[in-house]
Amino acid sequence: MDRIRANFDKQVFMRTLGAELISWDKGFARIACDIAEPHLQQHGYAHAGVLASIADSACGYAALSTMPDVAEVMSVEFKITLMRPCTAKRIVADGRVLKTGRTLVFTEGAVTDSGGSETYATMTATMFCLMPGK
Repeated sequence: MDRIRANFDKQVFMRTLGAELISWDKGFARIACDIAEPHLQQHGYAHAGVLASIADSACGYAALSTMPDVAEVMSVEFKITLMRPCTAKRIVADGRVLKTGRTLVFTEGAVTDSGGSETYATMTATMFCLMPGK
C-alpha cells in the first residue's frame, strides 16, 4: 500500500489544492483539504471544483488499491451531486469501491466537513485500470 502514498505524492494538482491523503486501505481512501481563500467562489463558499477534485481522487485511490501493483488508474466518468453550499473550513472526501472488474472499477464517494456531520457532496465514479504497455 506504500504505492498509494507514492502515487498520491506525485499529484501536483492535489498539492496545489493543499489536499492530503489521510488514510487508505483496500477499497477505501480518504483525502482532506483545508479551505482557504483561493478555494472560494464568488459567494464565499468552497468552489464545487475543489469538492469534485478531492472526491474524484479519493475514488481513484480507493480503486487503485484494488488493482494489480503495476497498474495505474484513470477516471472514466463521474457524477457529483452538490447537496448544500460548503462553508466548512476543512473538508474530507471518502472514496469506496463498489465493484472491481478486470478493467473498470465502480466507486462512490462523499465530501463532508471534518467531523462528518455535514455532507456537502456525493459522487459516483468509474475508474479505468491502466496496465503498462497497453
